[in-house]
Amino acid sequence: MSVHCFTPAGTGFGYRDGVLCAEEVPLPQIAAAYGTPCYVYSRAALEAAYAGYVSALAGRNALICYAVKANSNLAILNLFARLGGGFDIVSGGELARVLTAGGDAAKVVFSGVGKSPDEMRAALAAGILCFNVESASELATLNDVAGSMGKRAPVSLRVNPDVDPKTHPYIATGLRSTKFGIPFEEALPLYRRARDLPHIDIHGIDCHIGSQLLDPAPAAEAAARLLGLVDALAGEGIALSHIDVGGGMGIRYRDEAAPAASEYLAPLLGVLAGRRERLLFEPGRSLVGNAGLLLARVAVLKHGAEKNFAVVDAAMNDLARPALYEAWHDIVTVEVSPGGAAAKPYEVVGPVCESGDFLGHDRPLAVDEGDLLAILSAGAYGMAMSSNYNSRPRAAEVVVDGGRVHLVRERERIEQLFAGERVLP
Repeated sequence: MSVHCFTPAGTGFGYRDGVLCAEEVPLPQIAAAYGTPCYVYSRAALEAAYAGYVSALAGRNALICYAVKANSNLAILNLFARLGGGFDIVSGGELARVLTAGGDAAKVVFSGVGKSPDEMRAALAAGILCFNVESASELATLNDVAGSMGKRAPVSLRVNPDVDPKTHPYIATGLRSTKFGIPFEEALPLYRRARDLPHIDIHGIDCHIGSQLLDPAPAAEAAARLLGLVDALAGEGIALSHIDVGGGMGIRYRDEAAPAASEYLAPLLGVLAGRRERLLFEPGRSLVGNAGLLLARVAVLKHGAEKNFAVVDAAMNDLARPALYEAWHDIVTVEVSPGGAAAKPYEVVGPVCESGDFLGHDRPLAVDEGDLLAILSAGAYGMAMSSNYNSRPRAAEVVVDGGRVHLVRERERIEQLFAGERVLP
């Protein structure tokens, strides 16, 4: 069937003639060419999300550092690099990805609580913008590593402002009880220590209070706390060149009232108005989350007295968020037949041998075996958190650009899963 598709305003996905499309391409066409499960991304949606931040920050001395952990595919990193973006990394592997994708090391900030000396060396050799230091121990190690290389390490201290981000406890990072950052009351003494270290250059201050934030007030509160510390540092002769307020803006998964970038950033920018320091932001989910979906096919329907199960060929190893956080992802049929069978409630599950292997509970669906389903809002923390549990090869990834489809990750082959393993002699 020939289907003419369109892109609805504000998203890269929409129905036309009863068929769900990614930009101008029907999803059944992608399934036929690349198989399922398959992650599908919209270039238009990625660019629109980035443009929202650019517009909100117009006239400001600011740098958008995409949080690579949300989705680290080289094609997506390359796209943001070409748009002028920087990157927030949390490992040496992410640094290597950014550099391979054409990212500018001078726009990279390195976060994370457990940076190894080897990772520090690689980042110093590459010439990154800044290390977001998260402990006194890390600061001392970084000073030693930089000294051994004849370099000075640019640093910010990641300060924990003890602000409640009002999000899921697993993704709250700014409270006193988390592993992240330096307690607020310890920050000033540690800045003094950093000033006296011979191989450390103090560049800025950083905080990140959590993820999937829908209310901008906590982030603005955290920024206000940071500014008090920035001014106290200036009073001691420690002038900072940048203020990094992290990321965390949430998206709509179900029925959330998710803000636009301009709405979320307005209170933050109000707090930061008139500052001479450069402003850094670290968005992740809000750039990629709703720019991607997971395409899956119904393998088996099981109808029982208490529950109906739709077993699909995607599983918790492909999309961990539902099993990990009990996170909600909308699940829709790819092809809608007017006057078709009535919808029934289904447990949408995968073939992995775990009762926790589910993608959605109690979803009303009119489906048959062989039908395609789309698990929406899967562009962030989908493929990036996938695994080979049950020795399942990871999914393919494609980016749709208008009427063109680009394969940006081949589907893994089973023999690749154990290519590096050896049997005992």
